[in-house]
Amino acid sequence: MQSEPIPESASLEVKSDTPGTAAPRWRGIALLSVGTILCLFTLAEVNYPQLSPQSQLAIFAMLGMVLCFLHHPLHSSLKGHRVARASDLVLALLSVLACSYFVVQTEPAFASFWADGQSLGNRAGRENSLDFAVGGVLAILVLEATRRSIGLALPLLSLLFIGYCLYGQVLPSWLLPHRGYALDRTISQTVLQGQGIFGVALRVMFTYVFLFVIFGAFLKATGATGFIIDFAKKVFRNSLGGPAKVSVLSSGLMGSLSGSAVANTVTTGTFTIPMMRASGYSAARAAGIEAAASSGGALVPPVMGAAAYMMLEIVTPAVTYLQIVQAAILPAVLFYMSLFLIVHFHSKQLAAREGKLATVADFESDGKKTEKAAEFNIYAGLVFVGAFASLLGFLFFGYSPFRAVTLSLVVILILSCFHPSTRLNVRSLLEALRDSARDVIPLICAAACVGIVIGVVTLTGAGTRFPSLIIPIAEGSLLLALLVIMLSSIVLGMGLPSVVCYLLLATLIGDVLGDLGVVPLAGHMFIFYFGMLSMVTPPVALAAFAASSIAGAPMMATAMHAFRSSLVGFFLPFMFVFRPELLMLAPDGGPAAIGDITLAFIIAAIGTAAFAIGLTGYYFDAITKRGRILYFVAAGLLLFPGNTTLWEGLAFPIHDLGGAILFVVLSVINFRAGKRSALGSA
Repeated sequence: MQSEPIPESASLEVKSDTPGTAAPRWRGIALLSVGTILCLFTLAEVNYPQLSPQSQLAIFAMLGMVLCFLHHPLHSSLKGHRVARASDLVLALLSVLACSYFVVQTEPAFASFWADGQSLGNRAGRENSLDFAVGGVLAILVLEATRRSIGLALPLLSLLFIGYCLYGQVLPSWLLPHRGYALDRTISQTVLQGQGIFGVALRVMFTYVFLFVIFGAFLKATGATGFIIDFAKKVFRNSLGGPAKVSVLSSGLMGSLSGSAVANTVTTGTFTIPMMRASGYSAARAAGIEAAASSGGALVPPVMGAAAYMMLEIVTPAVTYLQIVQAAILPAVLFYMSLFLIVHFHSKQLAAREGKLATVADFESDGKKTEKAAEFNIYAGLVFVGAFASLLGFLFFGYSPFRAVTLSLVVILILSCFHPSTRLNVRSLLEALRDSARDVIPLICAAACVGIVIGVVTLTGAGTRFPSLIIPIAEGSLLLALLVIMLSSIVLGMGLPSVVCYLLLATLIGDVLGDLGVVPLAGHMFIFYFGMLSMVTPPVALAAFAASSIAGAPMMATAMHAFRSSLVGFFLPFMFVFRPELLMLAPDGGPAAIGDITLAFIIAAIGTAAFAIGLTGYYFDAITKRGRILYFVAAGLLLFPGNTTLWEGLAFPIHDLGGAILFVVLSVINFRAGKRSALGSA
């Protein structure tokens, strides 16, 4: 089951639907035209709105669903079937009619067509039979479009919630029963009014997410993808384990553009996995490292995937985009520090066992870059750095996220003009717009579909009653409550896009953590992280499965390697819940002092290093099983906060000190063992 879009060819031509046949030219033209209209409409309406919010979202959803029905077939086995293709056109036409109805019934320009002389919003609770019929059709279209684009999990979940809304009166007490609602009331809440399909989820996709998707596509069109990989190769050209380190660095940078673990894996893994395999890594381990690095890329600011923009609408008290970016910096650094240490120590282990490993330089035909390639990297790097610097600069000076990213698109266009290798002509611009629209299809459909769930939650009051199931658990232990939320995030994330997983859990239990004394932003980051880590959590680790297909490795073995490589990421959310200083926040939610941030980061960094050493079983020399256990003990003392002891008026973190001392002692012992091994070899 696919929950994130996988990039396809950048060509404007449409691939054949069946072997030996050419795809209809009209379909390619339609996809290009509708995709371009979707991009231009969003850019114009977000920055200079002319329509009402519901009309904006209706047109946004309409264009997204039309693209979905034209791009995703009814079933993979029916790609070339005439009847199936005809059904695609029928569904696309129904999407246009259903969404246009909302525009007509909302915009004052069409007031002569309003039922009873009132707009759809003003006749809430008094909708007519035509309203309900159109709403029901649109709900079915949204469910089908979501099934085609991301699979069955979310549509089935939405149907389950609709059933809960209709038959709540017959449910047992432990399933949060309610008085039950009729079908027309359910359609009104989930479709016709602004708390369902045209609610917060689709609003965030329209206002924030899609513009950042266009931002990433424009950077890719200028050659930023090639620059990232070449830059990583240059940094680790002669480094031990260089190919694996290239994978980690390039995937982190690439993930900051795409925000998609699967797309990131496919893009960078094509280059990095073969290099890792040739340098001595097994196929499963190489694919696992790539999957772990790609999944972490969605946690890297400033883009961070769509969930960062969801937080702007959901977190209470409200936070700014810069606060979210600031909070994400240190956890992202710790995650990638862990991956770098894991691949470095494993490379040392391989070198000690098998001799010299191949470096990045060994894969270059003549050992040096050509003049043309070097020049290309310089100009592509200028565009890449300039785009990100301008984005952060505009945000720093108080521009809204959508205005900042729009202005950054202008910066990209200007900077790309300085050299032919980065210059965007009409064809490349159309490709970038087409690719942006194609990549956002699953997000539009998923956001509309999850709106049905949110509408049911709002109507039935489940969002206010569900926390009553968690709070009794937390009264005994906050840690136990966090473990329950972690498992919920991972299970939901196995079948849903990470942003949808975050949105559902944030809607249901986002306020619970705040009631338990957790800093609100830390609680939402906790949910967000585990939604992303579901991409590398067996048995449904989608990023790992994408990497395994490139490496030709067993899927489950790859998933286990990806899971092992990402293990520090499973501790990080607990760390910043108990130590909000890692998010640069004080325990009361305000800004943390520099000294507190520095101390928290140093403690977490030492704990991360201890964990990486224990996981790989190598530091200066091979580590015994007992030594690895002791390293894990040191990591546990450092990563999990405990009680502090007051000593002469100072808070003395005795558990952190104990972990640091144990780490130093173990490291000195291992260093001496490494010296003895080196002398013995000599």
